[in-house]
Amino acid sequence: MQSWIILDRDGVINVDADDYVKNVDEWRPLPGSIEAIAALSQAGYRVLIATNQSGIARGLFDIEALEAMHHKLRSSVEAQGGSIAGIFYCPHHPDDHCDCRKPKPGLLDEIERQFHLDLKGVPFVGDSERDLLAARAKQCQPILVRTGKGEKTLRAIAHKAPYASLPVYKDLAEYVDTLIIKH
Repeated sequence: MQSWIILDRDGVINVDADDYVKNVDEWRPLPGSIEAIAALSQAGYRVLIATNQSGIARGLFDIEALEAMHHKLRSSVEAQGGSIAGIFYCPHHPDDHCDCRKPKPGLLDEIERQFHLDLKGVPFVGDSERDLLAARAKQCQPILVRTGKGEKTLRAIAHKAPYASLPVYKDLAEYVDTLIIKH
């Protein structure tokens, strides 16, 4: 049986920016994240990415710039001996009220359709409550990392009942180390 894992992008894999990551030069991996993704691949996981990219709708960058960032991500992971099975993104503005912008589960619905999967129980690693809510909507296993918006998210959800047993890790590398040891 194939093991799957879903990762948010900005703040989990790469440095996030309040004014958006707009081009390939601004796209910088967080320490250990590329190696962690490669380690997941080498341990038999198929890695998927689900990311909101409203900078497209805001006119801050275009599809070509996004594809260049994703090419850099894939190439970096491949150089470490890993692979990414798919990158799914929402290009819409929050005011568009689309179904694919997290916290709505549209990106995850698309993953299920494309790969003929049931995502119930699949780990979903994110740094925002939007990620956690999307994960819960599809019965994925939500995982929070403290990188990106993770610390802010942790403070915001501290007293919310659904998050009482939420696994929290320093970063993607720490989570992957723990997962692979258990796997």
